[in-house]
Amino acid sequence: MERRAFVVSKAVMNSVIDTTATDMLVRRHAGGVTVSLQNSGNGDADTKMEIGIFCPDPTVKGLVDRVIKAHSDGFGHVMIPQLFGYDALTALAVVASHVPDIDVGVGIVPTYRQHPMMLAQQALTVNQVAAGRLTLGIGVSHQIVVEGLWGLSYERPLRHMREFIDAAMPLLEGQPAAAEGETIVARGALEIDAPRPVVVLAALGPKMLDLAGRRADGTTTWMVGPKTLANHIVPTINESANDAGRPSPHVIVSLPVCVTADRGDAMARAAQEFTIYGQLPAYRAMLDREGVRGPEDVAVIGSADEVAERLSQFADGGTTRFMANEIGTPNEQAATRELLIALR
Repeated sequence: MERRAFVVSKAVMNSVIDTTATDMLVRRHAGGVTVSLQNSGNGDADTKMEIGIFCPDPTVKGLVDRVIKAHSDGFGHVMIPQLFGYDALTALAVVASHVPDIDVGVGIVPTYRQHPMMLAQQALTVNQVAAGRLTLGIGVSHQIVVEGLWGLSYERPLRHMREFIDAAMPLLEGQPAAAEGETIVARGALEIDAPRPVVVLAALGPKMLDLAGRRADGTTTWMVGPKTLANHIVPTINESANDAGRPSPHVIVSLPVCVTADRGDAMARAAQEFTIYGQLPAYRAMLDREGVRGPEDVAVIGSADEVAERLSQFADGGTTRFMANEIGTPNEQAATRELLIALR
């Protein structure tokens, strides 16, 4: 395997890591950071992947501060999850009003919890505030959440998502909805002057990936490794988009990232922090496909060189945007940010 090396600042390098000279080529472009890695073996690699920051925070104020920092560090994209804290889309409207020059995204909004007209109304409102900078990630969530917490049926999630898109997409595009599905009906129009956001599905299985390629702008993944992306996610969604005559889809990958001098300790901490994702069937299937034990094995953890090499694997496999969830101690997070900045 060819080796790619990256330079991190001396202050961080002395406290956490040791790295060697860089052989990367990078260039900025409007709307993001493009990474172009030159293969040190033969110099003919031409791989490009945007790097953004996955930046959850327990408070909206803290989130705004983190996005301001990401923007000042030169990143063009941030993404936050929709979990059990504040409403992510509402928080992104606040972020967009404070930081006008960065793309904002949510991954993912569960579709079972609201009618597609309500979600379209909320997303268009946020995108009006954001001046077209919103990426809307939607997905069916998990059976344990939909049935166990909300008391709703999780029967036939693919049908649900297909009907949800039938109803939501016209509304997001400024057109009336006229959807008559088995489980979702939507009639009428919205009066919001805003562009359609980029819409990506949380798609992992072949049928959901086919739907994402044919009807949405791409997919967003979590806890999916580079082999599974290169051999399953990317070719499946690309084929479906091509068959439907649509543009090449977005493949947005989010994973924990940690530059560290003690990989074993960082892996153990990641295993504990992300245990639940190895137990949810959708993620477990992707981990099994990757041939790994748990979430810690797909997290991008190691020295600066090792992390850079792992990131290049995602780029080589067809990832269009990598959203880094920086984890670890304060020193490790600082080292991770230094490396990600070096990829600008």
